[in-house]
Amino acid sequence: CYFITGRIERLREEHGVAVRWTAFPLHPETPEQGRTLEELFAGRGLDIPRMLAHLKQTADELGLPFGRRTMTYNSRRAQELGKWAEEQGCGEAFHRAAFHAYFAEGQNIARIEVLRRLTHRIGLNADHAEEVLNARQYKEAVDQDWQRARQMGIHAVPTFQIHGRILVGAQKYKSLEQLINSSS
Repeated sequence: CYFITGRIERLREEHGVAVRWTAFPLHPETPEQGRTLEELFAGRGLDIPRMLAHLKQTADELGLPFGRRTMTYNSRRAQELGKWAEEQGCGEAFHRAAFHAYFAEGQNIARIEVLRRLTHRIGLNADHAEEVLNARQYKEAVDQDWQRARQMGIHAVPTFQIHGRILVGAQKYKSLEQLINSSS
């Protein structure tokens, strides 16, 4: 989940919460080239323009970037690279950059060249990032996260979990703060 990194930083500062990012297998069957939203939601009877308008409105209300989307892309490589970036002390910056690339710019975050640009943009070595991806160094870490998400019963992103209490979806800061206070 790459949502709401600014709110997470504020929660850390104001409430001293520790944050653990957990990768989630959202549409893992999506091929590297991506799928149109019509393909993704085929047979579900969804009004995709209406759904996107609602997501855009929510993003605007929360001050989050959200561009015009027509495609969905596989996020597995970005998740693996995110684990590496976290170990480099750049996890938040990488998650923010990946979120913006995907949701605001519609970039295909399954593509190595896109991930190279993101890592370079946040000050990490793009050649090393590509080596990490090609070697699949963080495959097991992401597999473990996916298993953890299944065990927790998570079905959507973002999901916030504190002491067994769960809040699903992009949330205003006040809602996240209430979750923290109710879990104390």
